[in-house]
Amino acid sequence: MKKIKAFLSATALTAMMISACSSTKLKDNELSREEQAQGYELLFDGKTLDDWHVYNQGKISSSWVAQDGELKCLPGTDARHGDLVTDQEFENYEFQFDWKISKEGNSGVFINVVEREDISTAWSSGPEYQLLDKEHQDYVKEMKRPGCLYNFSPQLNPAEPKSSDEWNHSVIKQQDGKIEFMLNGIVTAKQDFTTADWKAAVANSSFKHFPEFGKQIKGRIALQDWNKGVAFKNLKIRKLEKTAAL
Repeated sequence: MKKIKAFLSATALTAMMISACSSTKLKDNELSREEQAQGYELLFDGKTLDDWHVYNQGKISSSWVAQDGELKCLPGTDARHGDLVTDQEFENYEFQFDWKISKEGNSGVFINVVEREDISTAWSSGPEYQLLDKEHQDYVKEMKRPGCLYNFSPQLNPAEPKSSDEWNHSVIKQQDGKIEFMLNGIVTAKQDFTTADWKAAVANSSFKHFPEFGKQIKGRIALQDWNKGVAFKNLKIRKLEKTAAL
């Protein structure tokens, strides 16, 4: 009988521990203790757009909203449109985020964005981490698949996005002008923006017509407007030491 009671007590204790762990499971748009110790900060609190504004338009009412714990670009709205950019500029950092997109959707995240009145769009200066649904017509184009450095290189390693309206996890890392992209745990792109090879690649691309494109290793992060719907959550960033290596 004592053995049975001891077994039942141990079982009950295990159940309580499991229950406690479940109840403290990390919620969306929150930082774990480990992430806090690593220096991560939230770029979206799940409720407001406090750290963001519309490119060259400031903090206006737009198609971008905080809704149901997600940072959304609403489809089919008459609201003002434009890419959403961070209030801060970033240079050496690791940025992680979750995203989902509508069926046949096409969007992106731009880095090192220069915001000036004489530069009309975020993509005129900022290289792009491509976001794309696998049912989009461009999915067959190797340099336009999700996780690519858009229009410059195919995926470094094969990686597929999840089905439309399912969440993907992405990471963008930049140190001393060297970037690394990841999609769902797989490294999909690497590039050094400080090299002659990169300058030559830009000069031989359609972006050669935009004088500021790809020249910076510091700037704003931008989320591309997509009028058929795109959503983000768990946008977290930490600063890295300038001399750290990838």
